Amino acid sequence: MNAPVDDPAWTALLRWRDGGPSPEGWPLASPSLAALFGPVLAPSGRPDGCTVLGRLAQTLDGRIATASGSSQWIGGRSDILHTHRLRALSDAVVVGAGTVRHDDPRLTTREVPGPSPVRVVLDTDRRLGTGYGLFSGNGPPTLLVCANDAGGANRHGAAEVIRAPRSGIGGLDIAALLPILARRGLCRLFVEGGGLTVSRFLAAGCLDRLHVTVAPVLLGSGIPAFTLPEAARIADGLRFEWQVHTLGQDVLFDIALHRARPAVCG
Repeated sequence: MNAPVDDPAWTALLRWRDGGPSPEGWPLASPSLAALFGPVLAPSGRPDGCTVLGRLAQTLDGRIATASGSSQWIGGRSDILHTHRLRALSDAVVVGAGTVRHDDPRLTTREVPGPSPVRVVLDTDRRLGTGYGLFSGNGPPTLLVCANDAGGANRHGAAEVIRAPRSGIGGLDIAALLPILARRGLCRLFVEGGGLTVSRFLAAGCLDRLHVTVAPVLLGSGIPAFTLPEAARIADGLRFEWQVHTLGQDVLFDIALHRARPAVCG
């Protein structure tokens, strides 16, 4: 997966994103790109109309950040390019309030050709201030999603505020949020982080696929990649099929979840 960003296969994928032909008959220089990114662009087939892909980069011992929250950069250069490609193929990139608070990200496609997605920030109780870059009006549009009862105005800095129901187990009701986004034309959703946000989509049974990069790093402590209810038995875990790709020195696991959820979240 070390193809250059101007690879003809990538150009073809961008055309497909914008309504062009699907991969059949492509003169692909990098067939692995179609295998990896094709599922992101395939028709959803879900009642809510969405295709949802979660994404995390972790150390070999399953950490996405140090205990203090430092996470830049666990993955290498190829992993960064992969993330920007996923953004370019998606209608919206979704992050939680913690990611905004710790990283103040831009969430653009500055590293690859392709459009930047709408930025969607999940902030259930609307605790973020307006001083973060996502709310400045620079770059693509930003939506701030908060709970129906969170109060406040319909703008948050330059961002539009939309509202969704709360979940009975904390955070937002993810299953209810998907059709809200789909009605705005945001159907290809890239849940970039952090770990708590990806875990909530997983626990709700709302991930079609999951991309996990494992970097050759050992921390021994720090923030875990996934936060789920405790499993009493191995059988309570979620088993799945995956495809493995190389990203420079990192390893990417492309996991087809088909909206399965762990038994402990049932």
